Amino acid sequence: MPSMTDAPPNTPSHFGHGPAPSPEEPGQAPFNLEAECAVLGACMHDSAVIDTVRHILGEGAFYRPAHETIWRALLALHREDRPTDPIVLTELLQQQDDLLRVGGPAYLHQLADVHYSVGSAEHHAEIIREKANLRRLLASAIRTVQRAQEPGADPEAIRSEVEAEMRAERERALASGQGRLNRFARDGWSFVKETGADAEPLWGTREKTVWAPGESLMIVGAPGVGKTTLAHQVVFARLGLSETVLEMPVAPSRRVLYLAMDRPKQIAKAMARRVFDTDEAILRERLVVWEGPLPATLDKEPDLLADLASAHRADTIVIDSLKDAVSTMVDDGLAVAFHNARMRALRGGVEILELHHQRKATADAPRGQRPALDQVYGSTWFTAGAGSVLFVTGRAGDPAVTLHHLKTPTGEVGPLDVTHDHVRGTTTLDPTKDPAVLLRNAPGGLTARDLATVLIGGGDPERGDVEKARRALGRLVDSGLATRVDGVAGGVGGGQQTRYYATSRHLTAVG
Repeated sequence: MPSMTDAPPNTPSHFGHGPAPSPEEPGQAPFNLEAECAVLGACMHDSAVIDTVRHILGEGAFYRPAHETIWRALLALHREDRPTDPIVLTELLQQQDDLLRVGGPAYLHQLADVHYSVGSAEHHAEIIREKANLRRLLASAIRTVQRAQEPGADPEAIRSEVEAEMRAERERALASGQGRLNRFARDGWSFVKETGADAEPLWGTREKTVWAPGESLMIVGAPGVGKTTLAHQVVFARLGLSETVLEMPVAPSRRVLYLAMDRPKQIAKAMARRVFDTDEAILRERLVVWEGPLPATLDKEPDLLADLASAHRADTIVIDSLKDAVSTMVDDGLAVAFHNARMRALRGGVEILELHHQRKATADAPRGQRPALDQVYGSTWFTAGAGSVLFVTGRAGDPAVTLHHLKTPTGEVGPLDVTHDHVRGTTTLDPTKDPAVLLRNAPGGLTARDLATVLIGGGDPERGDVEKARRALGRLVDSGLATRVDGVAGGVGGGQQTRYYATSRHLTAVG
């Protein structure tokens, strides 16, 4: 097997003429000529190898310009479904006036005579890519040293440039190599059983999940309806200062990073209502607050969200608010870019809570009227990528508001009529809309239509309202808090609807 590390005399040098460069030495740009020659020879023997290695190599991977020229010619032949042997390759390079520059026909035949196993080409390509990555990093480091030595150099500007180069390098690395094709792939069994699809909710129950792990929660509402008040209660529960919010369990978090981009002073004032001297140790250790704008918008730097979480060792991020995290809310392309940032953080095990605004034209909708997702401000792709959307309706400053669960991971929660205590920073459920309470206070029982009429605030319930009420009553039956008496079909005397009654155990427990 010939050794190509010390190239033969008629091998073109890095500059196209003169003696071949020696193997890597300290201070020299990293390269591996043997791997480059092996890959090019394998591609000449079997054009199918090109499909195997082209994703690994990416752009500008070869150290020698002559090898890069040969590689591009091989790609052109392969795209046209032509043979890639040295004879056909010679003709193409001659037509392009590149043949003599790469070493002539003799060098092409010499490459084809390198009899490494075709099956090893993938490993050789990985070596080439690794050397190319090292060369780019070395070039970046040299540029940084040169910029730092210039008169009047600005450290912040240099740091920003270095960070931009590192992000670009990371993107290039992710976009090439076998990792590009395999890094998110897994077998079907582990996908179904090990991705956390069966994990406990972050907020809510398995049957009624407000916030599911691995999926973002978006809380939407007009200014002054208490969405921040609600979010703070969830944050403090994640910190372990309480166990439930709106009588639904909240799972604890390790550390929360709160991005207070929108009116941080007001956010601090709102949080202070729930903070006591005994909470100091927990808040110092487990809550980090970013005050003011981010260093860049998330649509421009999709890794920033995950990087922030990593830098602050946070497993939960609160975005307050969404409009301050992107360049504009109405551009579909930027919304998709933001979702990519969201997904990169979620894939890294970071849970995300987002606060957002509704469209101004719908801010004065009557309390209790069910909103729709198209009332959320901005591109529809913001809500399309969210796992759960909770919409708060009501008038600004009104302590009594309604929560609508517009996008649900499991069963729908609510609608819930709730009351904010703006002095204590707490939110409580209106017991008059709790199905269990309503059933307990109905000695003659309730039908699904009866319950639906109460929940929507009177009037004639729609079919969907009745079905939701029926499911709520069914859950009470499953939990042993209610019994069900099936109805009968209509006849001469008319039919009778299925009716539900509170169990004696439920009556005793709450009475």
